[in-house]
Amino acid sequence: MRAYHRLTEGQRNQVYALKKAGLKQYAIADQIGVNKSTISREFTRNTGLRGYRPKQAHRLACSRQAQICRTRISDVMWIRIEKMIREELSPEQITGHLKDIGEPSVSPEWIYQHLYADKRNGGDLHTHLRCQKQRRKRYGSTERRGQIKNRVSIEKRPAIVDLRSRVGDWEADTLIGKQGHSVLVTLVERKTRFTVAIKARGFNLPVQHAVWALGIADLAF
Repeated sequence: MRAYHRLTEGQRNQVYALKKAGLKQYAIADQIGVNKSTISREFTRNTGLRGYRPKQAHRLACSRQAQICRTRISDVMWIRIEKMIREELSPEQITGHLKDIGEPSVSPEWIYQHLYADKRNGGDLHTHLRCQKQRRKRYGSTERRGQIKNRVSIEKRPAIVDLRSRVGDWEADTLIGKQGHSVLVTLVERKTRFTVAIKARGFNLPVQHAVWALGIADLAF
């Protein structure tokens, strides 16, 4: 009997195509060469509200694995990382430094997720990453970078969203690197508190880019 193992992105594309062709789980497993339990878990864990889609499934799986790996980092190591953050080192610099001195690997993405969690709990670690210099604006112009087109003010969102009684309402936030070279978008489902972090492709409409990449563009924020 084949043992359970994690699927690759390419295998998830195969799963999607075979499922769309009408094959059952056992037939999909046989075609790909994995155990039926692998396919069963894949559909259970990584199917979104609009059904199973390979790109979304792969991102969900990677995010979950990153969270598992993060818990394996000791509290002592996080204290050291926080100290370096307060010394205004970027997550990328911290990762490189730890690698240079032979310490356990900690990816920049894990550090960004740690910063976001600290921010949500009222911490100030994220302030050491934000660019403090004020940017000059052209006379008479309005700063629109990063704003959502036709966005609805938070004061006008439906009352049911505040109740957190349904799945499918998301909160979006951004973390900007201290040097202004990168931006991380975090998406939190309000009821389940499921969190996804993704590095945006650029500074123009970073939230939309992340939402489109995750395939949840039609969900409420």
